[in-house]
Amino acid sequence: QVQLVESGGGLVQPGGSLRLSCAASGFTLDWHAIGWFRQAPGKAREGVSCISSSDGITYYADSVKGRFTASIDNAKNTVYLQMNSLKPEDTAVYYCAAGPFGCGTYYHLPPSEDYGSWGQGTQVTVSS
Repeated sequence: QVQLVESGGGLVQPGGSLRLSCAASGFTLDWHAIGWFRQAPGKAREGVSCISSSDGITYYADSVKGRFTASIDNAKNTVYLQMNSLKPEDTAVYYCAAGPFGCGTYYHLPPSEDYGSWGQGTQVTVSS
């Protein structure tokens, strides 16, 4: 059974850092892309990053480029999202999703509808 579990969210002050984890089970990350998405209240879901070890490709949204870094630990079947220099506008529920493709299949962040499995989400709040 495919399952994704996010963790690591919380309350942080502007300029602070958080590291989100997405633990995968029921499949291996070797041949899947993991996308990070976020959704703020009243706003549409937004793609944040895509990472895949099969092709070594990583994409980021312009809004997080240079501040967020995605990484994969294949031994732990876990993907991380290191978030630095956090801003109040980063406040959202963050989700990870898995898709049976490499990020390099696309020339940009893959659309959310192409991912087949989703985690339950973890809340990130950036506030002083």
